[in-house]
Amino acid sequence: GASIDLVESNRKKASFLQAVVGQFNLPARVVARRIDDAYAVVSAPQIVTARALAALPVLLELAAPWLMAGACGLFHKGRDYRTELAESAQRWSFDLVEHASATDAHGVILELSDLRPLT
Repeated sequence: GASIDLVESNRKKASFLQAVVGQFNLPARVVARRIDDAYAVVSAPQIVTARALAALPVLLELAAPWLMAGACGLFHKGRDYRTELAESAQRWSFDLVEHASATDAHGVILELSDLRPLT
C-alpha cells in the first residue's frame, strides 16, 4: 500500500508526528530534517505538498528535485496566489490545475506537474 514521508524540521513537531504515527500504526515515516536536507532520504515521492511553508517560487525551488523527476505538487495558497504564480513563471514552466479550496473562500489548491526550468 501507500506510504507517506512527513518532513518536519521542528524536533518537537516531529516527535508529535512520530507519536501519532506509532499510536495509530499509520503507513508513514517522519523525517526530522529541513526540506532541503531531505532529498537523500525521501527519494521518489509521487506527490509533494506543503502548508504554510513558503511562497510558491520558494516552494518550487525546494521541491524541484522531486517535481522535475515526475512528482506532482499540491500546494494550498491564499488570495495572492496569482502573484506567486506570475513570479514562479519567470523561472519555471509547469502544467497547472487550480482547484477551489474547501476551507478558504479566497484560496486554491494548485496542482503542478511537469516542472521544467526556463532556459
